[in-house]
Amino acid sequence: MLKQAMIGILTEVEADELYGAFDQIGNIIILRIPDSLLHKRKIIGEVLLDKVKTARSVYCQSSPVEGDFRIRKLELLAGEDKTETEYKEHGCRFKVDVEKTFFSPRLSTERDRIAGLIKEGETIINMFGGVGMFSIVAAKKKKCHVYNIDINPDAERLCSENILLNKLKGTVESIEGDATKVIEERLLEAGDRVLMLLPERSDEFLDSAIKGAKKKAIIHYYCHIHAEKKDQVALLAPQYFLSVVNVKSEILGAKIVRPVGPRFYQAVVDAAISK
Repeated sequence: MLKQAMIGILTEVEADELYGAFDQIGNIIILRIPDSLLHKRKIIGEVLLDKVKTARSVYCQSSPVEGDFRIRKLELLAGEDKTETEYKEHGCRFKVDVEKTFFSPRLSTERDRIAGLIKEGETIINMFGGVGMFSIVAAKKKKCHVYNIDINPDAERLCSENILLNKLKGTVESIEGDATKVIEERLLEAGDRVLMLLPERSDEFLDSAIKGAKKKAIIHYYCHIHAEKKDQVALLAPQYFLSVVNVKSEILGAKIVRPVGPRFYQAVVDAAISK
């Protein structure tokens, strides 16, 4: 759609350089623009705002997602300079701040998958829960209790607000803090299931995830995997997990969550652990 919208605005060569996809979160559009087209970013934003009638703001991502808070810098290209919006998914409503908190609409399918795996009555520890997306979708569908932990105070605040926005079968408890400390202080062997949604640092927190898990539990371990072919990921990700985990583990499944670069994938390993 983005390339089509730029017909007559960009040359054929420029249009080929443009990334074809963008994210729309509520009434906010976020796109990435290659360095070669940065001088035309304002006109690209203005045209896109005109074409997408449900959008009120268009931002360009001007830095990678980074730091403990997993946030990025955004540059306003067109429309209102307002980074907070409301997003709807799987029958849930969410307040999201696209600059102050981590959020990806591209994880929607994975959120639904995890919610489907959860059993009634389970306790889940979501170690890097952000504004509560995975946690609230799960509690909307199942009568479970989810501890949603995040070190970012803005994420914790929005998660608390999002809990109140939704009618849930289960319950979600929003906790601000470092997941390692929170587990050590109050959640030792508390989780039937532990979510590790920080693929770039999962190894660093794996011991904490195991401490938070009950003696028999399931860990959803997210990681980044290099692979020459996509179909290799479902083999490489479990092999890697088994090489770093220090308790007895049975692989229940593994899959690509999304591509994140050439021959580079975010993957998830579902593992049953015993300790």
